[in-house]
Amino acid sequence: MLNNSIFSYLGVLSNLKYLYLDYNKLKGRIHMKDLNSLKYLKKLELSGNKVTEFVPSQPELRLMNLKVVDLSNNLFNNTILSSLAGLSNLRTLTLGNVRGSIDMNDGLRNLEELHMSCHSEWQILANLVDLILEDSSLPLNFIPTLSSLKYLHLSSCYVNDSFFMHEKQNLRNLKELRLEYSSLPSNFIQVIGPLTSLKKFYSSLDDFCKMTNLRELFISNNNLKGSLPMCFSNLTSLERLDLSFNDLSGNISALKSLASLQWLDLSYNKLQIPSSLGYLFNLSKLQYLSASNNIIYVDEMHSVAPRFQLREISLSCCGNGGSFPQFLYHQHDLVDVTLSHIHFKVNQFPFWLLENNTNLKRLHLVNCSLSGPFQDLDISNNFFSGNIPTEIGAHLPSLSSLNMSKNDFNGSIPSSFGDMSSLQILDLSNNQLFGGIPEHLAWGCSSLEILALSNNTLQGPIFSTNFSLMSLSQLQLNGNNFSGMIPNALSNCSFLGTLDLSNNYLFGKIPSWIESMYSLSTFDVSRNQLCGRIPKWMGNTSILGQIDVADNHLQGLIPRAFCNLNRQLQFLDLSMNNFSGILPSCFKPSNIEEVYLSKNMLQGPLPKAFRKSSFLVTLDLSYNHFSGHIPNWISNLSQLSYLLLKRNHFEGEIPIQLCKLPDLSLIDLSLNNLSGGIPSCLKVTALNKVPDHYSWISYNFLGANRSISIEESIEYTIKSRSYTYKKRILQYMAGIDLSCNKLTGEIPHEIKNILMLFTLNLSHNSLTGPIPRAFSNLRDIESLDLSYNNLTGNIPPEFALLHFLQYFNVSYNNLSGKTPERIGQLGTFDESSYVGNPFLCGSLVGKNCSPIAPPKAPSESAKDHAFIDMDAFYASFFACYIVVLLCIGSVLYINPYWRQVWFYYVQMTINSCYYFVMDNLPRKFGC
Repeated sequence: MLNNSIFSYLGVLSNLKYLYLDYNKLKGRIHMKDLNSLKYLKKLELSGNKVTEFVPSQPELRLMNLKVVDLSNNLFNNTILSSLAGLSNLRTLTLGNVRGSIDMNDGLRNLEELHMSCHSEWQILANLVDLILEDSSLPLNFIPTLSSLKYLHLSSCYVNDSFFMHEKQNLRNLKELRLEYSSLPSNFIQVIGPLTSLKKFYSSLDDFCKMTNLRELFISNNNLKGSLPMCFSNLTSLERLDLSFNDLSGNISALKSLASLQWLDLSYNKLQIPSSLGYLFNLSKLQYLSASNNIIYVDEMHSVAPRFQLREISLSCCGNGGSFPQFLYHQHDLVDVTLSHIHFKVNQFPFWLLENNTNLKRLHLVNCSLSGPFQDLDISNNFFSGNIPTEIGAHLPSLSSLNMSKNDFNGSIPSSFGDMSSLQILDLSNNQLFGGIPEHLAWGCSSLEILALSNNTLQGPIFSTNFSLMSLSQLQLNGNNFSGMIPNALSNCSFLGTLDLSNNYLFGKIPSWIESMYSLSTFDVSRNQLCGRIPKWMGNTSILGQIDVADNHLQGLIPRAFCNLNRQLQFLDLSMNNFSGILPSCFKPSNIEEVYLSKNMLQGPLPKAFRKSSFLVTLDLSYNHFSGHIPNWISNLSQLSYLLLKRNHFEGEIPIQLCKLPDLSLIDLSLNNLSGGIPSCLKVTALNKVPDHYSWISYNFLGANRSISIEESIEYTIKSRSYTYKKRILQYMAGIDLSCNKLTGEIPHEIKNILMLFTLNLSHNSLTGPIPRAFSNLRDIESLDLSYNNLTGNIPPEFALLHFLQYFNVSYNNLSGKTPERIGQLGTFDESSYVGNPFLCGSLVGKNCSPIAPPKAPSESAKDHAFIDMDAFYASFFACYIVVLLCIGSVLYINPYWRQVWFYYVQMTINSCYYFVMDNLPRKFGC
């Protein structure tokens, strides 16, 4: 710790501006000459020491730049101010405990803020702006004049009757007055005078009704008694009012005209407050109300709705509260509600309060005498966050149904759920929970029939050996990070109807004990790492209607036992596995609605399995090895909406029977060997809705509707890329993809009549003819691909009217003419959309479309010179001929070898001609 000699060493720091020596156990006196050496000092803090005085080794302190001084919690007496008198620029002074008479006539005239306690006499402080006095006894002649004062704080002070003498004070500039925890004289308001500039008042209550500009009034903890004066109605500008912790009584009718009031605290008084809050109905801006620990009484029920919408309300107290206050039925913005210790006469929990106020964070109904059954609690689909209370099971031991789904709860699942022995339904799905399933839950909740923990981040094995959930009928654990094998503990769940373990990391084989689950109707283990074959027993279950084993490592043939499911099977997804072979010939599900067999190795012709499946909506056989023709019986599928046969080996023509399917929305026949023309009657139509009968399978249990989604995704190519779409998106789409086949002929003009066509892909075929101008009527189309064909003619300029077109490709055809103007959506496409058309011109393909100028007509003189002189031509030709013969004769004469060869070949030619004639002439004449 430092001692007072430190100041003699600080003189070398002549440029020091801020000096903090708080709580360093400095003792005794400090010499002024040591401080005067710090002539640039602006702030000095010496609080929390034991300094007694400043020794006048020099006449006075000459720190002309000093503006802030804190000397509190030292041992100064009233002479300290004479030592500070020379600090003419001092603005803020904190002295703390100073005893004796204080005379400020000789200095500190520019002081703006003074913090002191336990003082007696004052003189003139004409420039004082902020005065804070704490824990003080204030006698006569305290403040003669404070004309500049703006902030006056008297906290925990005793003020006698002569506080401001008996003359009115000049406090017209006062903006904030705090008199908390103070004992004030009866004539306080009269003596303090008119406070016309006052904005905030924290003090005791008596007579200040003339302060009509007052916005905030805090008078808590002042031992106020009596009733609220009716002149309160004059305070129409009041926004915040705190009358808490007093001894006020009577009614609150004086507050009914405070139209600007937003915040009201009447707690801890003896006011008589009606449970209907009828006096406050017209306070339209009121958002916060605390009236706890008063006298709450039951009054007549008000049928009209209040004008306010509260965010926080606290009415906890005691006594009889009757039924729930009617005004609560009209509140929709509540965040915090406290109604504890009021004995309501109701026979059920106010669930409507939770339903009406979706932002509710805190609800306190302690000791409210609520009666009746409390079995179901549903707070789903809100924005609750944080951890689930660890003792929730101890607080709600008799609960039979709890739904906390679709919130933002995190943390682990409390093991206290195991204390809810009566719990039958528990839904914690769609949150952010992590960790494992508590063993106590799996053992203690023996009555549990529905357990939904889907779409969290739970991990580890699903259940341990300590398992007693024998009554389970629905188990939904999909969308987590569970690992390990499907637990054998489930083998005892003979009532299990729905088992959804999809989207996890389970491995191993599908266990054989599932065969004994005769109640199983939905079995979903898709998107795991299961291996092996589909068990034959799966076809022996009597009511199994939904099977989803997609995206695993299963292999082998589809078992013939599936033929036993012909009547009840509604949903089948075996996609993204390694199944091979053909579909069993006896497999003919008559009630099936969705079939997904894509991305396997199935082969053979399209079986008659679905010939009588009149309820079939989705048929996805893409990415297999099916062959043969598309059968004509496909017209029997009257409800078919999605037909996906992509990347197979189908051949032949596109059957005209497709035109008989009225609900067809998506056709994908790409990457096959189809030939012939495009049926002119082919059409698709956007559904604009997802039929309930195939998107959702609904269950009703114990009066609670439970919906289980079996909605699958469909892969479809649009804008030259493959995307995966949920049915909720596909319902608004209509598309045709016939690309990568061997189609010929012209594009039918009737395609223009297809309503809401979003995508059309006819690329990589052998189509001919022009692009139909009627395509400009496809106003909703987003993707149009006609590339790699033999189309001719111009590109219709009307395509600029296709405002939603995002992908356009007519490359590698025989189109001619000028490329369209880059206006509208056509302005977004570059040369890649037109490349490979040798007869196209325009800036996009780098060819000039200017016409070639015709040759000029020759003049008459040029025409005369253009005729050939035939006599000269014949003479020159004859001369050239003679010269050639002479050249050949000269060569043969000069070179004997070439001459010999020449005559040899001549002789051989003559002989060959002779024998040819002799051999063929007699036959011709029949000799």
